[in-house]
Amino acid sequence: MSTGVGMSSCCLSGAIHEGTPVGKVEKCGELNTYISAPADGSKAKTVIFLVDIFGWEFKNTRLLADNYAKAGFYVYVPDVHQGDSLPIEFLQAVEPPLKAQATMSLVDKAKNTAVVGTTLPPWLLKHREAISRPLIDDFITAVRGIPGTGKVGTIGFCWGGRYSILCAHGQVDAAYACHPSLVAVPGDFEGVSKPLSLALGEKDSLLDAKTVGQIQDVLAQKTEVPHELRIYEDQVHGFALRGDWSSEKDKKAMDEAEAQGVEWFRKYLS
Repeated sequence: MSTGVGMSSCCLSGAIHEGTPVGKVEKCGELNTYISAPADGSKAKTVIFLVDIFGWEFKNTRLLADNYAKAGFYVYVPDVHQGDSLPIEFLQAVEPPLKAQATMSLVDKAKNTAVVGTTLPPWLLKHREAISRPLIDDFITAVRGIPGTGKVGTIGFCWGGRYSILCAHGQVDAAYACHPSLVAVPGDFEGVSKPLSLALGEKDSLLDAKTVGQIQDVLAQKTEVPHELRIYEDQVHGFALRGDWSSEKDKKAMDEAEAQGVEWFRKYLS
C-alpha cells in the first residue's frame, strides 16, 4: 500500500492569471463562499470547487469557476480553510517554472526546500482530514438543501483534489480531481462509488508512474463505476490551475483539463 503521497515545493509554484472574476461572495452554510452562476441562474447542475492550499480567494480559482459557470454550471467556491489559506506570494517566491529550475543554484534550491519544510507541515496539521472533511461534508449538505439545486459535483485541485476523490465515495453525484496530493493508494480509491475523472501531469513529482499505475489498477476493478484517468504530457503538479499562460503547451493543457471537467459534469450531472 502506498500512503501519504505528500506535498513539495511544486505545490507552492505557478503563475497568476490575468482577468477579473465576475462572481459574488456570500455566506453559504457556515462558510464564506465565492459564487458564480450561469446566465440562466439554474442550479440544476451544481459544482463545488475544493481549493488548493492558496484558497478560495486565489484569482485563478475564481476565473476558472467563472468559466464553469459560463458552461452552464452553478459554482460554489467555499473557504474551507476558514481564512487560513497560504499567501499567494509563495507562487512567485518558492519555486520557479521548470524552465528556470535548470539554472538554479544548489543554494537557491536548498532555500526553497527550507521554506517548504517550515511552511507546509504546520499548515497541513491544522487542516488535517479530521477537521477539513467534516467542513466539506457539511457544506455539501448545505448546498443540497438550497432550493432548485439538482445534481452536485466536486472539482478539486492539489490539496482539494484528494477531498474530491473522497466525495466520490458517495457524497456527490460526480467528481473530478486535478493533480491530487496526499492521496492514499489504494485506500482513497477503493471506496469510490460515483463517477470519477482524474487529470494528472506526466511530470507530477507527487504522483510517480508506479503510483498512477496503482490507481489505474484499483479503478479498473470498478467496472460498474464510470471513471477516467488522463495523463497530460510534460505537465507538472498544479498545471490545471497554476500553469503558465505564456506557454502555448501549458495553456493548451489547462484548456484541455478544463474541457475534461466540463464534459464530465455535463454527462454525469444531467
